Amino acid sequence: MNDWIDEHGFRANVGIILTDANGRVFWAGRAGRRGWQFPQGGIYQGENPADAMYRELEEEIGLRPKDVELMGSTSGWLRYRLPSRFMRRHQTPVCVGQKQRWFLLRLTGKESSVCFDRTEAPEFDRWRWVNYWHPVREVIYFKRQVYRLALQELGPLVFPDGPPPPPRRRRGRRPAA
Repeated sequence: MNDWIDEHGFRANVGIILTDANGRVFWAGRAGRRGWQFPQGGIYQGENPADAMYRELEEEIGLRPKDVELMGSTSGWLRYRLPSRFMRRHQTPVCVGQKQRWFLLRLTGKESSVCFDRTEAPEFDRWRWVNYWHPVREVIYFKRQVYRLALQELGPLVFPDGPPPPPRRRRGRRPAA
């Protein structure tokens, strides 16, 4: 199946924020690389975002719907542009970035259910629980604003009395929204 790239060059994608009972979030290390990120993946043409999320959840971290509780999703698409060096210009249409629907899940199954070998080329090779806002500081710079927006919107579902305050923004490069 083909990923869905819209008329503006944004690839439709789902992002997954998985929490534990303590409000920490699942943070996954890219296979064979230094980078860390939330699980995410493309939406196929004709696939709805929730179905894509459950497919990616199983492909990337081995969890099934029975292992999680769906707590909510962002109300709309959150977008980021790729820096030109990351664009795949040989693709048609050219993908300029991603538009993502973010889903918030709570792990209800066993942590031991997490596995990275559901595909021939695993996306991740390690993981850990981190404090809620940690990903905003550690993810690659061009995804930071989208992570901040997703965590802000979904935070009240994790913390009914209000999420902890987000980290202050660092000076420097800011991703396009």
